[in-house]
Amino acid sequence: MATDMATLQDYRDERLRKLTELRGLGIDPYPAESHRTHVADDVIKRFGELEGQTVTVTGRIMGLRKFGKLAFIVLRDQSGQVQLFLHAPDVAPLDAAQSVVGMDQLPLLDSGDFVEATGEVIKTKTGEISVGVRTLRLLTKSLRPIPTELTDKEQRLRRRYVDMNVNPDIRERFVRRSKFWQATRDFLNEHDFVEVNIPVLETTAGGADATPFVTHMDALDQDFYLRISHELPLKRLLVAGYEKVYDIGPRFRNENYSDEHLPEHVAMEWYWAYSDWEKGMVLTEQMIRSIVDKTWGKRQFTLADGKVVDFGADGEHFARISFVDVLQSEYGINVFDSTIEDIAAQLKEHGLEVEKQDNRQRSLDKLWKKHRKTIAGPVFLVDIPMFMQPLAKVQPDNPLLTEQFNLVFGGSEMCKAFSELNDPVDQYNRFLEQQKLRDAGDDEAQMMDVDYVEALEYAMPPACGLGFSERVFWSLEGLSAREGVPFPALRREVDETTKSIYPDVKLT
Repeated sequence: MATDMATLQDYRDERLRKLTELRGLGIDPYPAESHRTHVADDVIKRFGELEGQTVTVTGRIMGLRKFGKLAFIVLRDQSGQVQLFLHAPDVAPLDAAQSVVGMDQLPLLDSGDFVEATGEVIKTKTGEISVGVRTLRLLTKSLRPIPTELTDKEQRLRRRYVDMNVNPDIRERFVRRSKFWQATRDFLNEHDFVEVNIPVLETTAGGADATPFVTHMDALDQDFYLRISHELPLKRLLVAGYEKVYDIGPRFRNENYSDEHLPEHVAMEWYWAYSDWEKGMVLTEQMIRSIVDKTWGKRQFTLADGKVVDFGADGEHFARISFVDVLQSEYGINVFDSTIEDIAAQLKEHGLEVEKQDNRQRSLDKLWKKHRKTIAGPVFLVDIPMFMQPLAKVQPDNPLLTEQFNLVFGGSEMCKAFSELNDPVDQYNRFLEQQKLRDAGDDEAQMMDVDYVEALEYAMPPACGLGFSERVFWSLEGLSAREGVPFPALRREVDETTKSIYPDVKLT
């Protein structure tokens, strides 16, 4: 791509010259109408049925060769590629009013242009399935060439639309991403959940331990937060009388990039009235199996780091591991009695960062996350201490532990779920404890949400709730977070070639 960028202006100038010539011929190089009857893949796979029939295909020119009275064009659309075969005597001449180009105008076309071809489905003398072109229309003139290869990661992420043209497998990845979310939606709809879209802008950011983005609404002259979670508005809907609700959409957490996290990403949360964490675990097993079946057509995955994850057969239950037991067996830490100094010593011993404002919750979580990386899964992590989860009910036989489970596989926590706390007095007191952590400097501790406490005072039925992000998809695809989204946020940069092409625009 670097070489292409260095000579881009020359390529662009030549294509602008061709654009001017096309307009001079009276051709509209950007017509609105197109008339496709078949996609490229139809022509190839249904050749036996379509041979001899007239079809109209559209797509991008990926290659063009002309030999006297013959020309060959490789045409690509989203479904695949097909060859266009042009024999001069059979090809309609210039018809500028219809944006039809003849053989004489082929030199004005380039790779990257979009065209429409109408003709008979044939096989050439070499056995290539082709469209024998009778009429060729220009649909879009490209001013920049599509490179033949693109390997520079920075350029790939900045110009993802080019990346997807050069590397069609990248484009197919996001087709699977769409299937992933559709499979999620289908499963929930089939289980009588109702999708309710909730606000992205909130006066109080709640439902997760994360630092929010802040914006300002001029109409109300007030700061708002971009949501860090779907949780609290969806649980208000349980108060409103809904029994099964969910939402799929973006959430925003003002944190560093990593292979597993992006500040902006898509997530789903569901809430199920009259359910609890035990029922939630069964539904989660069913849900994840349904999603992987419909997205990838398999249940066993080898991840990027070599871990093998097998979601097993219907009816099998995932194993459970205890947070308390892991900390005790791996680090000799009693999550309730060990001092913060003991925990800090274990952090140092295992090469983990000890921060000045580390509290018990954050420190224990760091130790757990180090061990978590070794787990292939899938397993359910249980026995989460109450002081680490301010929104969950406690276990009846041990009020120090919550009825929370996290689905763990591939060394990461992929789903978090729990029996929802619906005692307004208890919830208020837990928010006060979180507020103390915020006052002590923990920007990720949860904010006091008095309106949510008031909602609980109107009574919310017992319920289970679960959330997961597209990190599930990234992991099973073997991708980093940035590779797992079409257009990752990047620091604004403008190269010198672009600055020279648009001299009237102030680009910094």
